[in-house]
Amino acid sequence: MRPDLETLIAAGRGEVPADIVLRGGRVFDLITGQLVDTDVAIVGDTIVGVYGDYYGKEIVDVAGQVLVPGFIDTHLHVESSLVTPLEFDRCVTPRGVTTAICDPHEIANVLGLPGIQYFLDASAHTLMDLRVQLSSCVPSTHMETAGARLEAADLVPLKDHPAVIGLAEFMNFPGVLARNPGCMAKLAAFRGRHIDGHAPLLRGNDLNGYISAGIRTEHEATTYEEGLEKLRKGMRVLIREGSVSKDLHALAPLLTERFAPYLCLCTDDRNPLDIAEHGHLDHMIRTAIGLGCDPLAVYRAASLSAAEAFGLKDRGLIAPGKRADIVVIDSLEGCHARRVFAGGVEATPAAFAARGAVAPVGRQSVKAPAVVAGDFRTGGNRVETPVIGIIPGKIITEHLTFDVAPVDGDKRPDVARDLVKIAVIERHGVNGNKATGFVRGFGLQRGAIAGTVCHDHHNIAVVGADYADMALAVERLGQIEGGFVVVERGHVLAEVALPVAGLMSLEPFEVVKDRLVALRAAARDLGVVLEEPFLQLAFLCLPVIPHLKITDHGMVDVDRFEVMP
Repeated sequence: MRPDLETLIAAGRGEVPADIVLRGGRVFDLITGQLVDTDVAIVGDTIVGVYGDYYGKEIVDVAGQVLVPGFIDTHLHVESSLVTPLEFDRCVTPRGVTTAICDPHEIANVLGLPGIQYFLDASAHTLMDLRVQLSSCVPSTHMETAGARLEAADLVPLKDHPAVIGLAEFMNFPGVLARNPGCMAKLAAFRGRHIDGHAPLLRGNDLNGYISAGIRTEHEATTYEEGLEKLRKGMRVLIREGSVSKDLHALAPLLTERFAPYLCLCTDDRNPLDIAEHGHLDHMIRTAIGLGCDPLAVYRAASLSAAEAFGLKDRGLIAPGKRADIVVIDSLEGCHARRVFAGGVEATPAAFAARGAVAPVGRQSVKAPAVVAGDFRTGGNRVETPVIGIIPGKIITEHLTFDVAPVDGDKRPDVARDLVKIAVIERHGVNGNKATGFVRGFGLQRGAIAGTVCHDHHNIAVVGADYADMALAVERLGQIEGGFVVVERGHVLAEVALPVAGLMSLEPFEVVKDRLVALRAAARDLGVVLEEPFLQLAFLCLPVIPHLKITDHGMVDVDRFEVMP
C-alpha cells in the first residue's frame, strides 16, 4: 500500500520519522556528477529526503559506500535467462537491476496471448519492477512456423495493463518499409505510445521511413557510425551486451556526457551462467568505465536516461518523490552491489521468499515429428552451396558460398573445412517441416548439439557432424519437454531441461547455471570453439537479422527477405 501524500510531505520536511534512513554514504548526483555526503530518507516505496539529515524508524548504515539509482535494463527477453520471471528477479535484482523492460515474444511465439499473460501475472509479484512490452512480431516473419500468431486486435486489449509500456521491438522492418497491412495495423493501434525498434544495419532514407512510423528506441546498432546516425535521427540507442550480441566495445565511444541523455543500456539475451561469471548491467557499467567512458555518462545511461526514454518519470534519480530504487555499491568503478532497494524493499532472501507465486505454463509444448538420420541429408545437384558464416560476438551472420559436392545424392558435413549440418525441425505440431543447410564457425568435429531456444519461432535447431546423433538430439528434446542437449556416438553427454514452453527451467537459477557449465564443457569436448554455442545456434534461425539464416521453411536470404530456392 502506497503512503498517503500527507505522510510523504511531512517526512520530507523532517516533521515525522521516515521508514528507512540510509546514513553515512555518498550519493552520486546524476545532475552535477558530484559525490555528496547525505542521508537518504525513504517512506514506503518513495524517496522523501536527500541532501540533509533525517531520522527514521530504521537506520541503515552505508558508511563508506556509494549510492546510485537502481539500474534499468531497457530491453531483454527474460526467457533467454532460461529461468522463470520470479527466478530472474532473484538472479539480477541483487545486482542492482530494479527495473526490467521485457519483451515476452519468445513465449508468445510458442503460446500466444497466454504466454504474455504469464509475464503480466508475474510482474505483480517480482521485487523488481518488471515492465512488459507487447510482442509486435509473432511470428517475426512469414518465413517461419511459430506456435501462435498475434494481430493488432489481440494486443490492443492489453495495452492499458499497468505493467505495459507499449509495443515491443518491431523486428519486421521490411514489412514496415513495405507498408504491410498487418504491420500498419499494429503501428496504428499503438501510435503515440512507446514503440521499440529493431533495425539492424538500416541506414539512410530507409531508416528515416522506419523512424517515421513512430518508432522511438533501437538496440541493434553494432558500429559507432550506425549508432550515431540513429541518434542524430532522434532514436534513443540502447547499447547491448548479451551472451551472444556484444556491442559495448564498438559503441563505447558514443557513451559520453554529451550523448548520454539519449543512450540506454540493455542485455537483450543473457543466460544465468554469464550473469554468475560476469554480471548483468553491473558488468556493463564496470566494462564501460574500464574502457574509459565517463562514469557520469555510464550511470546516466543505466538509470536516468533509461527512465526518460521510456516515460518512467518516477525513477532514475536519488531525489524526493522518486521511486526508492537505490543500489549501494563499493565504488563507481567497481559497481559491486552491497545492498539493493527496489521500491523501498531491500532485496534480501526473506523479501524474495515473501513474494507470491505464478503457476508455470506451456508444459508439453514440444510436439516434434519423429526423425531419422536420413532426414538430415541435403540434396541438390549444384556444387555451389550457401553457408551461414558465424561472426563470434554478433548475431549478424555472413552469407558464404562453398563448393560441396554431393555424394550419393547428399551433401555431407566436412569437418576439415568446419562445414557442418544445421537443421530446423518444426515442433509446434503445425506442419512437421524440416529444413537443412550448412553452417561454418562452430568448430564441431563430431556428434551434435541442439536446442528448442530458437529465435523467434522456437522450433528445434540442431547442428551436427553425424546424422544419427542429430536424430537422437531431436528425440531427446521431445522427451525432456525442450531445452538443450549434447550428443555423441549415440549417447546424451549433457542436457538442460526447459519444460516451460521449451524455454525456461523450473529449477533455481543456481542449478541452471551449474548445468550450463556441464553443457558448455560437453560441447567443447566435441570441438566447439564458441563461448556461448547454444544461444549462437538460436540466433542462426532468426530471419530478421542479416545476412543468411535458416528456418523450418529453408535457408533465408535476409537481404532479399526470401527463402532461397
